[in-house]
Amino acid sequence: MTNHPHALDALAAADAAELRAILLEVCSSPTWADAVAAARPWSDRTALLDANASAMAALAVADLNDAMAGHARIGKPKAGDATSEREQAGIRGVDTALLDELHEANAAYEAKFGHVFLICATGRTADTMLAALRERYPNDAATEAEIVRGELRKINDIRINRLLDEG
Repeated sequence: MTNHPHALDALAAADAAELRAILLEVCSSPTWADAVAAARPWSDRTALLDANASAMAALAVADLNDAMAGHARIGKPKAGDATSEREQAGIRGVDTALLDELHEANAAYEAKFGHVFLICATGRTADTMLAALRERYPNDAATEAEIVRGELRKINDIRINRLLDEG
């Protein structure tokens, strides 16, 4: 991980509207974005990642739903969305039968929980995502909400690190 202190400084110095827009690209929950912004100035990368963890831990279920709304269905990255396509690179070139299984399992999950199956897909294959989906399907809503919270935190960490590394 390359350290780009100037990227962190630029982020911390951004005006409120610009910072909010940048943070909403990381996570689509306005409550999360406001909480992370309120934690500035961040002394370093770790402080920003800690702000992510604190903000994520404090989100209500409605805020988690806002955060999930910004994520593509597993197996169907948003066309033209580089972030979605990069994060779901593990499904590229997968055979149609496996994609069909993934879509069917997604549909069952969404019918049960009322939201997309959310997992930190970075570095995962379609097989491992399908296995995780099947493993989590029996969960109750409260258990699943806490798992989703953890997955969102991991995704946000990756996106924050990428933002700082590209700065």
